[in-house]
Amino acid sequence: MIDATPFPVRAASCIPAVSARQMAEVDRLAVDQFGIRVAQMMELAGSHLAEVVRVELGGDLTGRRIVVTAGPGKNGGGGLVAARHLANRGASVLTVLAAPVNRLDETARHQVATLLEMSIPCRVASYDVTGDEFERELADADAVVDAVLGYGAAGPPRAGVQWLVERIARTAVRVISLDLPSGIDGDGEAAGVAVTAVATLTLALPKRGLFSDRGRRGAGHVLLADVGLPAALYRLIGLDVRTPFALGPIVRLEVAG
Repeated sequence: MIDATPFPVRAASCIPAVSARQMAEVDRLAVDQFGIRVAQMMELAGSHLAEVVRVELGGDLTGRRIVVTAGPGKNGGGGLVAARHLANRGASVLTVLAAPVNRLDETARHQVATLLEMSIPCRVASYDVTGDEFERELADADAVVDAVLGYGAAGPPRAGVQWLVERIARTAVRVISLDLPSGIDGDGEAAGVAVTAVATLTLALPKRGLFSDRGRRGAGHVLLADVGLPAALYRLIGLDVRTPFALGPIVRLEVAG
């Protein structure tokens, strides 16, 4: 991890943090009322995540080995977009899915199809990569992208999700998480094992869980990414969000104390 990033810094107290329920309503309004497609938000999320990984690795992805872990939902889809951008920027990428392709979110399945056309390997946790093989891949990696669980996760992880989270939680390799470290929910609860990241890129608005005791221990430094949601949307649910991205599409949140 590097101590300073090129990302502008904003005080976390200046940007409202939201609960999992509030964020679900934000996502619903984005699609249903403002016509912003999930695929649009996912593309921005993944591109920004790849940029954070590049910075965490010192600015050059050429030849760097990245393991991207992806859950079955939209958070996983963002990780798969990041895999494409990381490969395009020179990294050697392995993607490991928490579930078989036919059990992924539709938008995530689309991303897998693109990665396969690019000859980027996509393996399914515990199906075509054993625990020992996965741990060797982690040990040889320069970084791990944790896009297994997002703000909507609740309760202990299951099946392939748990398989991934447990192993990522044990790795000594630097981990960059998307939205929240997997295993910590949007309100800061950790029902079981949780990932500890060096950096977490959260999307649109910070989640309250990042600032809980467990979240602060697990998230590393917290960055916030613009996924194109307008202030008018936030006003519909009573939030006053004042241009957090005026200085750039990724900002680092500084937490007092």
